Amino acid sequence: MAKLYFHYSTMNAGKSTLLLQAAHNYRERGMQVMTLTAALDDRAGMGRIASRIGIGADAETFTPDCDLFARVQACQAVAPPACIFLDEAQFLTREQVWQLARVADDLGIPVMCYGLRVDFRGQLFPGSANLLALADDLREIRTICHCGRKATMVVRRGPDGLALREGAQVQIGGNETYVSLCRRHWREAVGETHDH
Repeated sequence: MAKLYFHYSTMNAGKSTLLLQAAHNYRERGMQVMTLTAALDDRAGMGRIASRIGIGADAETFTPDCDLFARVQACQAVAPPACIFLDEAQFLTREQVWQLARVADDLGIPVMCYGLRVDFRGQLFPGSANLLALADDLREIRTICHCGRKATMVVRRGPDGLALREGAQVQIGGNETYVSLCRRHWREAVGETHDH
C-alpha cells in the first residue's frame, strides 16, 4: 500500500540532498518519478531543486491553486510515476495535502514530501501542520545547533545580523538569512525568556 511521507527538519539539514538521492535511486532502476517544488522558492532557478552541497535537478512547480491530484493523474496517463517527490512541502495548502493523500490512497503512488516544520517564530507552516496530521510516516531529518544539540528551531536574521521576532511567515533565503538552532539558543536569540 502506498503511503504519504513527510520528511521534516529545520534549515540546512539536507532535505533537498536526500530527496535528490532518493529520486536518483528510482531513476537508476529505470523507474519514472515526478519531482515538484514550490514556485515561490526560485533561489536555484524556477523549477529547480538544488542542494547547498551542489547537486540539483529540474522539477515541476506548484502554486497554492494547483490541483496536485489532477496533475499526478494526468502524468500517470502519459508516463506513470513510481513515486512523487515534493520539495518545500511547507508551502502546500491544506487542500493540497489532502490531494497528495488521495494520490497515495487512490492512485497507489507513494508521495515523499520534504519541508520545514516551523518558521522563524516557532510556528508551524500550514503545509507542515497538515502533513503532520495526515502523513502515514513522519521522518525527522536532523541537523545541529552551534552548541552540538539537535537543532529544532530557526531564526531569521535582519540586515544587522540580529534575530527578528516579527515579519511575514515566508521570506525566501538561505544561510545569509536563516540559522538553525536548538530551542534554548533560539530563545536566547529572540529574547524569549517567558511563556507565550
